[in-house]
Amino acid sequence: MKITVKLFASLRKGRFDEKVMEFSGNISAGEICKKLDITENPLILLVNSKHVDLDYFLSDGDTISIFPLVGGG
Repeated sequence: MKITVKLFASLRKGRFDEKVMEFSGNISAGEICKKLDITENPLILLVNSKHVDLDYFLSDGDTISIFPLVGGG
């Protein structure tokens, strides 16, 4: 199964901006974060532009966008 992974802001450091990754079998958003060694929490996760949780399972061809939580004011 091919998933497009997009990383934003500080999550790009030492990684990549966008990459098509291949996985065998079902994979959750949380498992993708683990594989990328993303330990920041909380995160903002979007799959195909819709907000999802870490336990959301992706389908072939999905795009996941991963953002760190942004603060400020």
